[in-house]
Amino acid sequence: MKTILWTLLATGAINLAAMAQSNHVMNTNKIETATLGGGCFWCMEAVYERLPGVLVVTSGFAGGHTVNPTYHEVCGGDTGHAEVTQITFDPAKISYDQLLHVFWQAHDPTTLNRQGADEGTQYRSIILYHDEKQKLTAEKAKLAAQADFSSPIVTDIVPFTKFYPAEDYHQGYYDANARQPYCQAVITPKLEKLEHKKIIEPTVQTPKQ
Repeated sequence: MKTILWTLLATGAINLAAMAQSNHVMNTNKIETATLGGGCFWCMEAVYERLPGVLVVTSGFAGGHTVNPTYHEVCGGDTGHAEVTQITFDPAKISYDQLLHVFWQAHDPTTLNRQGADEGTQYRSIILYHDEKQKLTAEKAKLAAQADFSSPIVTDIVPFTKFYPAEDYHQGYYDANARQPYCQAVITPKLEKLEHKKIIEPTVQTPKQ
């Protein structure tokens, strides 16, 4: 193996300088994570998938006390978890503050433990911050967003501890089930509204792998 490697180096097939430069670019291309809950995660996932700069969106559960909860258990309201989306994003293309700007417009943060007909603590509005910078940004964004609402914002801002991905059939749910009644009645109008306001793109930016 070493003989092959040195042969490639000697013939110029491998350029160490180029490799070092490439590794430097890769290492400095930092990605970040946001964890947000705004009611049904099918809705929030569909919204965030349509933002350039968002790399991966995963539906799941956070903020509770039960280990490895199932969707059925979370729906029962006894695990303490909220339905959330965990968002991996490129901060060079979209900032955490911009994600929060979309967050306030993608759901109603003034209704306690409820979004539309979806009611229960699992549907609470929640921001789970991953570091002190995210905490300060979220608190500032919440204060600024209050000017857009006549009722008090009830969004929880709490430290992130653990995220549990939901079952596979929840991932990419809207794009796989757009004609399903719930999607037609709740998610499609939400997306159309945000598209009209040019907050999100009209097509999916991050198709599921």
